Amino acid sequence: MKKTQKKKSGSVSPYRWAFTVFLMAVALSAVLSLASESMLAGAGVAVAVLILAMFIGLGILFDIIGVAVTAADPRPFHSMAAHKEKGAKESLMLLRNASQVSSVCNDVVGDICGIVSGTTAAVIVVQLQTALDLRSVLLSVAVTALISGLTIGGKALGKTFAMKQSTKVVYCAGRFLHVFHR
Repeated sequence: MKKTQKKKSGSVSPYRWAFTVFLMAVALSAVLSLASESMLAGAGVAVAVLILAMFIGLGILFDIIGVAVTAADPRPFHSMAAHKEKGAKESLMLLRNASQVSSVCNDVVGDICGIVSGTTAAVIVVQLQTALDLRSVLLSVAVTALISGLTIGGKALGKTFAMKQSTKVVYCAGRFLHVFHR
């Protein structure tokens, strides 16, 4: 049997999954970097800060989803699916693939958002240095430290929320996916 074929247990080869995640990361990184670069071109500090907040928020949101799918109990979703509630089947699909969903949400999207927010931070530092006519490394350190604190603190709060509200988070994600699943 080839390494890329499905095994008898129905799971995909770890090499195939790693290659799929690699391709997904490259494509998503290119799209998000291109979007960031085009939005930042000629933008002022205020717009750059809003873009930065968007990427930090996106990273936190996907981290919440990634944690919630690993913590949620599928039983409520079976009941919802039996009652044909919108998003229940999609929620069950997320739970059945919790390992892959968590990997994509936490690792792929989360890491890419972290990288893109880092490049956005560099743009903000350069704009602030130019506006303030300042060439100090302290400004770069302060901005980087603030962004790291916001990202890490936000993810810590998000993880706590995801663990306590995993059913609601997964159901919201399922409802969102239901819109596109037709």
